[in-house]
Amino acid sequence: MGFHDTQLSSELEAIRQEIETHAKAYGLDFFPVIFEMLDWKEMNMLAAYGGFPNRYPHWRFGMEFERLSKSYSYGLSKIYEMVINNDPSYAYLLNCNRTVDQKMVMAHVYGHVDFFKNNAYFSHTSRKMMDEMANHKARVKRHINKYGYETVEKFLDICLSLENLVDHHGSFIKRVPDRSEVVNGEDEEEVQVQKLKSKPYMDRYINPKKFLDDQQKKLDDEKKRKKNFPESPVQDVLGFLLENAPLENWERDLLDIVMDEAYYFLPQGQTKIMNEGWASFWHSKIMTQKAMEATEIIDFADHHAGTMAQQTGKLNPYKLGIELFRDIEDRWNRGKFGKEYEECDDYLVKKNWNRPTNQGLEKTFEVRRVHDDVTFIDTFLTEEFCREQKFFAYMFEKNTGHFIITSREFKAIKQQLLASLTNWGQPFIYVTDANFGNRGELYLAHRHEGMDLKMDWAESTLKNLFLIWRRPVSIETVLDGKRKVLHFDGQQCKLSDFTTQI
Repeated sequence: MGFHDTQLSSELEAIRQEIETHAKAYGLDFFPVIFEMLDWKEMNMLAAYGGFPNRYPHWRFGMEFERLSKSYSYGLSKIYEMVINNDPSYAYLLNCNRTVDQKMVMAHVYGHVDFFKNNAYFSHTSRKMMDEMANHKARVKRHINKYGYETVEKFLDICLSLENLVDHHGSFIKRVPDRSEVVNGEDEEEVQVQKLKSKPYMDRYINPKKFLDDQQKKLDDEKKRKKNFPESPVQDVLGFLLENAPLENWERDLLDIVMDEAYYFLPQGQTKIMNEGWASFWHSKIMTQKAMEATEIIDFADHHAGTMAQQTGKLNPYKLGIELFRDIEDRWNRGKFGKEYEECDDYLVKKNWNRPTNQGLEKTFEVRRVHDDVTFIDTFLTEEFCREQKFFAYMFEKNTGHFIITSREFKAIKQQLLASLTNWGQPFIYVTDANFGNRGELYLAHRHEGMDLKMDWAESTLKNLFLIWRRPVSIETVLDGKRKVLHFDGQQCKLSDFTTQI
């Protein structure tokens, strides 16, 4: 991928230095940022590749480029900037933006990079992903040269269809058990219950038979449990397949690449509201308090309002994020926290509460450091906030083809919002048995939380899992309140009651 001269002009470089100075003065802490200037076609090309100029070849990148290009041509969307979690970070500016837009984007970028560097959920991501993406590209091309483009692309399609089957907190824990531990466990000597010391004539009182039998049963059950593979349910399905599926070396390498990139991008999905809210919070503060000229006020207000606009049926992460951070700053500046405030049940008193503590900005930095979207919403979304922002719960009515309001109650609003964010609104899937029925079959379980699996998706997923596991695959779930098992044997999918022997 070749680009023309992407260096900033002397005017924009001076603006960049000014914005960086303001950002540091506020306390933002970020990696060095390299800004590059692109035209709309180059910007769409990079966006199609997820912001990385070097990605392995795959048809989905070309399809995404066509979608973005048509959307831009029809005036439906426009990408103002992109920024990459890397050290140094790379940020791309659109060359047709006005100067005020470039200022706003630069301030926005420094907010993002501060978030990348300091948020706990990014702490385990690679800070040299630019280099790793180029390495992934070289590895994929090597396999293409050896096995052919169609063969490699077909297997990549399978892997990419499963890339969401990861543990969303897996970067903080040991995702896959060591296989040697399982193998070694099979050779352990039988463990016997240790009797309490006693004289022979007292043994039947000190160590009664029923007690010994019960203890022996517990030991046997524990030993049996430890022999299960995996010992406990594994949410990182992709990692489990990487470690245990009967794959060729080149297939395992491709699956490793897909999993590596899935875990790199994972925190961005977990913190979309916070990340965009934090960047918007700072571009608004820097522009309105420091960097904006009087002649730029109207353009800034227009473009900022466009970014914050709500769309029917869609949550705007920029809007929700910035408003929550502003609310946190205001509440902690005015002492609107703590036991006394929480126990106050007078709406007007709470609304007008003002016991200055001036801890607001400090609190926002603390929040951006330790939370993801779920804990952010769960901790800081309040009834007062929902009332002021005019929030409501809604659903899509199939009969009318319209969205309808279902509730304005705070509890319902918060519950719907958290449900959409937990695990990205996707089902929790676990590997529970890799030797189901002692036949080497893979058995998965869906943790049902009120939402049924989409059966067409489940069938497609099982078929692709079969192509990697090379043995029949099943998933246990709940449909219409009844436990069911969907089974794929390599030929057809079969839905059975949970009690039915497969």
